[in-house]
Amino acid sequence: MACFFRRKIAAKLGRTLQQSEDAFIPALSAVPVFKKQQGADFQLSIGTLRISGVLPSSGDIQLQTEGLAARLKQDSVVEDISAECGMINFKVNRKLLVEKMLEPFGKEEDDKFGLNSELLNTLKRGTTLVEYSSPNIAKKFHAGHLRSTIIGNFIANLKQCLGNKVIRMNYLGDWGMQFGLLGAGFAQFGCQEKLKGNPLQHLFEVYVQVNKEAEHNEDVKLAARDFFRQLEQHENEAVSLWQQFREITVDEYQHVYKRLGVHFDIYSGESFHQHQAQEVVQQLQSRDLLKTSEKGTSVVDLSTAGDMSSVCTVLRSDGTTLYITRDLAAAIDRKEKYHFNEMIYVTDKSQANHFHQLFHILLTMGHSWADRCQHVPFGLVRGMKTRRGEVVFLEDVLDEARARMLHNMSQSKTTKEMDNPEDTAEKVGISALIVQDFRGPLQSDYTFDWDRMLRAQGDTGVFLQYTHARLRSLMQRNEGVDAVAFDPSLLLEQTSITVLQHLLRYDEVLYQSAQDLQPKHLVNFLLKLCHLIASALRELPVKGSARDVAQARLHLFSAACSVLATGMRILGITPVDKM
Repeated sequence: MACFFRRKIAAKLGRTLQQSEDAFIPALSAVPVFKKQQGADFQLSIGTLRISGVLPSSGDIQLQTEGLAARLKQDSVVEDISAECGMINFKVNRKLLVEKMLEPFGKEEDDKFGLNSELLNTLKRGTTLVEYSSPNIAKKFHAGHLRSTIIGNFIANLKQCLGNKVIRMNYLGDWGMQFGLLGAGFAQFGCQEKLKGNPLQHLFEVYVQVNKEAEHNEDVKLAARDFFRQLEQHENEAVSLWQQFREITVDEYQHVYKRLGVHFDIYSGESFHQHQAQEVVQQLQSRDLLKTSEKGTSVVDLSTAGDMSSVCTVLRSDGTTLYITRDLAAAIDRKEKYHFNEMIYVTDKSQANHFHQLFHILLTMGHSWADRCQHVPFGLVRGMKTRRGEVVFLEDVLDEARARMLHNMSQSKTTKEMDNPEDTAEKVGISALIVQDFRGPLQSDYTFDWDRMLRAQGDTGVFLQYTHARLRSLMQRNEGVDAVAFDPSLLLEQTSITVLQHLLRYDEVLYQSAQDLQPKHLVNFLLKLCHLIASALRELPVKGSARDVAQARLHLFSAACSVLATGMRILGITPVDKM
């Protein structure tokens, strides 16, 4: 594994410079591979050592690099050392590279590869609460909620595989004036029969209809305010209807989540915190943090000069709470209930200011743990349409992805016979959606493109699945061959070495992902792995090879397949065995 070589090189540096070997670990990294190009395996950054004080920060960096490289000697682990542009390159013994990199595989711990790295031991572990998806009750699952759902799922998966206890929370938009409108609208346009038949579609139609009415009809607005007042005062009829809407919606959402392979530990919502929100207002008041604006609203002054130039409204003039008041109450309640070490909110970037204010107010209230709360923002998706036109609901997108993938599979000459092609098409279609979404920085907007997304060749989710299915098929065809016992000297071709050099970077990719919570590092690592596997499958045939050569190559392919499958699962992709 990479940590074995990293530690050996660090020990060599420690002895040479008479420093702790731990000082060198952060400055050592695996070298990214370039196809067919023989190169070093690890690089030492002299700049990093200068910044950390291990080396003097003055003087010519290149002379310093060459001077240190000249003092380092080759041994049984490192067979070549060279200096260039502020970097020292290390090439490790090829047979040892094969041996150590493939050692963990075939021992029923394949999915732990890279996770025991000392590099990851520097990460803090504890309880992580991730709030994601968070759609609105009584509305169908909008395609816009796809990003929050899959990004939050990735973050929860990543944190869990890195050894954290993860609480997956769906914080539903289940309170507020829109329920006043919906309640009033249902009394006028609703139908219990339609509600039973296609619940969310019917509620969506009612909501659209009542909104149109409210634009020019004052009576509808009054009825909406009256219904919400009944809700706030817990009048039975209003609460009963609201509960029915909530239960129906959660039930419908769970079907969509199941298709996406997403689950939640807790379904919470704004309604859970309406009373606590009033307590938060009282706490702000007792700390003398609450001011009254000219409009009669209650605000918290966030300006550094205390001149009310930047304020956050927490109470309307009629005394009712706002979204941020309920968010403050929810955050405090979660800390008391779940004792999290960090809390991560996954929403679109338009809410960045909301979370800045939320964390600021929590800190002002004396909650120092707000420093460990984080907002992960993401950009917008443009042009998400099905053949029928502009998309409103996510289920339409999932249906279309499945249908298009099924069509592509039926047209392909390489498609294998399978028991349930619809299920495979669904999984591959969802992989394509996820990879298209995750390839770039999360904060960037991107344009949705069906054709590009579903290509079998190129950097797509389909390519990941196709590669995994090819490797699984290879394993199944050679089930009688023992791939565990193998001779490392039979995997010294550059094609094999390049795959292993790439796997050296796996723990660094996980570390980088944990630092910035961006899935692009892992996606691009897996896509590169698939390209290298495609070359290896062409150049290192198993069929027709001598038995000992076949064993060695199968061990390599089995290891690559295992890392690919584990990485896909972290991304939230279910690997398929046939396609």
